[in-house]
Amino acid sequence: MQPTDADRQQAREAITELLAARAPGATICPSEAARRLAGDGDFRPLMPLVREAAQTLVDAGAIEVTQHGDPVELATARGPIRLRAASAT
Repeated sequence: MQPTDADRQQAREAITELLAARAPGATICPSEAARRLAGDGDFRPLMPLVREAAQTLVDAGAIEVTQHGDPVELATARGPIRLRAASAT
């Protein structure tokens, strides 16, 4: 089943709300957003949607993707990633 625009918006909101609740510079795991969207259901099928939402937020300059604390490109990152709000510099 293809995600709707509303699904995409909810995923973006889940990411931004989770980050807003953290200290500046803190990160979240993308699975936290997927778990929020899934409620009591299985979050794993929602991971592609969350990654798509994360890329949209990266493209907008709102967040960055990191590995081991360093910014990386989401499309080429392999292994665990984290999301954090973009620095206001």
